[in-house]
Amino acid sequence: MSEHTAPVVSAASVSAPVSARGRWACIALRIVQVALALFFAFASALPKLVAHASAAETFDDMGWGSTGMYAIGVLELAGAIGLLVPVLQSAAATGLSALMVGAFVVQVMVFDGQYAVTPLLLMVPLVLIARARREHNADLLRLVRRRG
Repeated sequence: MSEHTAPVVSAASVSAPVSARGRWACIALRIVQVALALFFAFASALPKLVAHASAAETFDDMGWGSTGMYAIGVLELAGAIGLLVPVLQSAAATGLSALMVGAFVVQVMVFDGQYAVTPLLLMVPLVLIARARREHNADLLRLVRRRG
């Protein structure tokens, strides 16, 4: 009598096959996530966290000083890192979108809307990421509940 072993079936092999178009969409979305993460980490958060003169001057003009500058820099860096962590992707994109709403309001109210379009342009891909990666929110909630 010969022994037969049952094949190991993983969750990935049970899911519906991904079309070539869907695969390219996932790759494109991942590229956008990485590009946004790099932007938020290096072009936006880093100048604030190292107190670059341009960032310090902007926050002084708003009346927020260095505390506000460092706080926003930390939030942007956390969001950038979160965009690269699968379980945090949607939450990070949502948080960065909220931050961009605030940036838009500040641009309009304090700086007469000179660069108000920039946060709006950044919000578009962030909202798409938050929506496309929303299935990870349930995983994040389970992880938080397990630890809490």
